[in-house]
Amino acid sequence: MKHPIITIEREYGSGGSIVGKQIAEMLGIPFYNHEILEMAAERLGVPISKLEGAEESSPKSFLYSLLLNANPERTIEDNLPVSDKVYIMETKIIKELAAQGSCVIVGRCANHILRDNPYRFSVFVYAPKAFRLQYAQTTYNVPEQEIQTLLPRVDSRREKFYNINTGGNWHDKENYALCLNSASLGIEGCAKIVVDAVNALSDPE
Repeated sequence: MKHPIITIEREYGSGGSIVGKQIAEMLGIPFYNHEILEMAAERLGVPISKLEGAEESSPKSFLYSLLLNANPERTIEDNLPVSDKVYIMETKIIKELAAQGSCVIVGRCANHILRDNPYRFSVFVYAPKAFRLQYAQTTYNVPEQEIQTLLPRVDSRREKFYNINTGGNWHDKENYALCLNSASLGIEGCAKIVVDAVNALSDPE
């Protein structure tokens, strides 16, 4: 694939963001995760701390739906809730990044936003709960008692965010070219599988 745009949705604690970073390093292409929120904060002219809680929150206004469906490129309306403003701005940024060339984009419904891009290659990274609990404890240094409630809460928020913004189902395998179990395949193994798959694909006509 000449200009792969790899999008990654991931369960919390599955290591999906690290998988994405390794893919970017292997292919020598840009990696975007938290950087997208930083760009949105700069364009909206607000501190990033004010947007972090709003990201991956469900849209709150009917006007949001009308704006996004009509034209996601239009100016952000001042009276929209912050969560709506963030998603509309991130939608614009994701399309701009994809237009610039190959990259890896984590989360933010990028696989749906770029659904008409012929170079999009969408991935979902998941793992059994026991693996994710252990991974989150060791990687994010979250206490065991906290991770037990944090894990399902984050997954629920991501699923709701995806389902509302796309009209689809976060766990539906038909949304993805590959669904990878990081517990079975390993973080590096997942990254290598994606890289091999992308390299094996022919350019779309």
